[in-house]
Amino acid sequence: MKNLFKSIFIALLPMLALYVLINSSLHLIQHNFSFRYIGRLVSALTIVILFAGLFIKPRARTSRSLTVYSIFILLGFLISLVFGGIIENNDVVGSSMSFALVLSWIMYLKWFSVFEDRNNNILKVGNSLPFFELEDSEKNKVSTEIFLGNSAIYLFYRGNWCPLCMAQIKEIASQYKELEQRGVNMVLISPQPHKYSKNLAEKYKLNFKFLTDVNNTVAKQLNIFAENGIPAGFQVLGYDSDTVLPTVIITDATGKIVFADLTDNYRVRPEPDTFLKVIDGLG
Repeated sequence: MKNLFKSIFIALLPMLALYVLINSSLHLIQHNFSFRYIGRLVSALTIVILFAGLFIKPRARTSRSLTVYSIFILLGFLISLVFGGIIENNDVVGSSMSFALVLSWIMYLKWFSVFEDRNNNILKVGNSLPFFELEDSEKNKVSTEIFLGNSAIYLFYRGNWCPLCMAQIKEIASQYKELEQRGVNMVLISPQPHKYSKNLAEKYKLNFKFLTDVNNTVAKQLNIFAENGIPAGFQVLGYDSDTVLPTVIITDATGKIVFADLTDNYRVRPEPDTFLKVIDGLG
């Protein structure tokens, strides 16, 4: 149930910020200068810039606390509350929208962004990665046994809808030559519909395996399943409500896990050079 609330929350937060941004802009254009609306505009614009920026220029990671964004949102809140209240003599009720924005931002940082309890006995370093089956773009079964004999990187990503996931894959694609020289099997796994994985494979045209985890079967097997993990609304594009937690596993030639990143924050991902350092350490 908590994940369902998160799914709805993340769909509503950018919409709330966009509404306040438009409303504040129109008020400032049509009426006199107002600190209350200036403060709202600063906070709302900051939130809109963050989410729009993730899609316009995707990046694989952000800082955990998003400090610069937080400063501007708090600044907007204080402008609206303090200057709007003291100079313009607005009551607290008049600043309710500013309260809503700053509270939503705190919830985004401290509640939504965090994955709780990612302790995982299955994916501990030193364990052998269990064998499992996936499907390729033609729905043929692919067993992970075929990757034995070489080291392998398994990247579980949420889907093409996730801008951070797409940026992370782009980073890895830029390292293709280095990975190929090391004989690494690059396996990218998502529960999304086959057509999206096929589009991604056609986009990069690399010797990577873009595979589908149908019904999140493997995610459940490995305890990295995220029920209702997709923002509300993406279902209209054919995505299921459930997805996988962002996870990276590196195995050696025998299938033993030598690295596992089970991030506890969806915006915090491994640096791009991490994988090559782990692979080189196997030698």
